[in-house]
Amino acid sequence: MTHVHVIGAGLAGLSCAVRLARDGIPVTVHEAAPHAGGRCRSYYDTKLERTVDNGNHILLSANGAALAYLEEIGARHKLSSPPGAYFPFMDLESGERWTLRPTPGPIPFWMFMPSRRVAGARPGAYLRALRLLRAKPDASVADALYRPGDPLWARLWHPLTVAILNTEPEAASARLLRHVLLQTLALGAGRSKPLTAVASLSDTFVDPALAMLEQAGAPVRFGQRLRKLEGDVGGVTGLDFGETRESLGEKDTVVLAVPATVAADLLPGLTVPREMRPIVNAHIRLPHRARLAEGIPFLGLVGGTAEWLFLRHDVASVTVSAANGLVDRPAEEIAQAIWEDVAKALVLDPRLRPPIRVIKERRATIAQTPAALRQRPPTETACPNLLLAGAWTDTGLPATIEGAVASGQTAAEVIGRR
Repeated sequence: MTHVHVIGAGLAGLSCAVRLARDGIPVTVHEAAPHAGGRCRSYYDTKLERTVDNGNHILLSANGAALAYLEEIGARHKLSSPPGAYFPFMDLESGERWTLRPTPGPIPFWMFMPSRRVAGARPGAYLRALRLLRAKPDASVADALYRPGDPLWARLWHPLTVAILNTEPEAASARLLRHVLLQTLALGAGRSKPLTAVASLSDTFVDPALAMLEQAGAPVRFGQRLRKLEGDVGGVTGLDFGETRESLGEKDTVVLAVPATVAADLLPGLTVPREMRPIVNAHIRLPHRARLAEGIPFLGLVGGTAEWLFLRHDVASVTVSAANGLVDRPAEEIAQAIWEDVAKALVLDPRLRPPIRVIKERRATIAQTPAALRQRPPTETACPNLLLAGAWTDTGLPATIEGAVASGQTAAEVIGRR
């Protein structure tokens, strides 16, 4: 019987291992770091004296792969959601607030209801989104949707593009954004409901998976950095971890669920997307527990430095995606700019000096440009017992939790078919 070696314990590797273990296929996970989860993890911050997430993430009810993964590890209940598809926003310059609330079903009645659509945007402005349907392969989001002076651009299309694709709209793929919108917002509230982790990312996505794998007898070995894949195009015969080596049997399979650049180093000649985009996150321990007026634990922000604000108990967390112009600034300067935005959003005294932790991820995701998307490799390789997984592979999805999980599940399904 085949034994599968999954290299990498991020969500791509974990979702692959979980699916294999569920189907009774022997699997071992090898992870270079001392912890699992990759970019989707949590840790205790000594400065804030709180457990915080490495970054902030929102799932949508349309994210079938991620939700299936949570069902498999028994963690679906660890997500919370508002009563409907509610997306509150605030304009930091004007102080104006609104909540985008799609109506049920694919007919967009909400566009004609001022209480449900973007403030200041007329219903006809939304028709510009139809230009995405005609977007050419090399078109950017800005090519399709930008119009000078259009409030919908600044208050919806721009923030959605940056949040979903982690790429500036002037370069981001119009077709990839189109794919996401057709699966979510275009189908109404039932497919657009936001979901967030109740306690933490590790508590929701990582710890239950590790527990499930342990129960299934599937070991996860930490501190094992793969140095070399032994063998040739005819098949991988061994895994060189430096101090240790793993020999592979004739029917064994390897799933390489590592970052794109690591995969390229291990497989000379493999074409992968190398252009990356940064994300800056900040965590702020507030003087007291805060609550947004909408009763929803996140808020979209436009007109400032901060882009998305998340609340969990007395910690406010902020995400700035496609942060090319921010990531090189000093952490203290970033913290001050973000705090001013948070204080305004939560109606707090900006003169307060709460503890703030700034986290810079310079290579957070691949750049999701038309050129980079053409470089995403498929799951199967020329080597018969070697598969690829990761949000950077050709999933047809953005490089998000959903894309990472889907890639791991696809690799597991290929093994199952074989």
